[in-house]
Amino acid sequence: MIATLTGKVSEQINETIVLNVHGVGYGLLVSADDWGKLSVGTEATVYIYEHIREQSHDLFGFISRNTKELFEKLLSVNGVGPKMALAILSVGSMQDVQQAISSGDVKLLQSAPGVGKKVAERVVVDLKDKVGRIASTSAIAFLNQPSYTKLDDAHEALLALGYSLQDAAHALESVDSSLPLDEKIRQALKVRA
Repeated sequence: MIATLTGKVSEQINETIVLNVHGVGYGLLVSADDWGKLSVGTEATVYIYEHIREQSHDLFGFISRNTKELFEKLLSVNGVGPKMALAILSVGSMQDVQQAISSGDVKLLQSAPGVGKKVAERVVVDLKDKVGRIASTSAIAFLNQPSYTKLDDAHEALLALGYSLQDAAHALESVDSSLPLDEKIRQALKVRA
């Protein structure tokens, strides 16, 4: 089994790159996002997914291990093969695809060639809880503030209502902290709606 390959990109043809590793050119199918990040003549380390069938031996390459893991999660969905999973990853960046799955954006997933409404809905249903929600950078910054050392009552109330820690922080970051507790919660609930 091939886990990674390191070499020089010698060609880019359609959605394929040729990675020259000590004189051997490996043809790797890559997502549109990764294809745009690689250029002929540059050195690259690529994570590999091998798909072996009777008539073919395909190698799929990923610049990021996280992208490869998302690809493998897509493969776990009934009706999604490697080329369809790669097409789904090609509709945007890895974060765009994760966000589409976690938010139920079936239309974005359907924009991938060969992906119909039923398959896109199945991807959302099967993977929504597995890909997680992408935290906004402002919510992460809010959680990392020195003054944010313990949860206040508004955060506790939102957590009790089923919010995740990130979602509660995101909802409360634009709410005036001097407001009474019930008003803070009311304003935060509007952010999520």
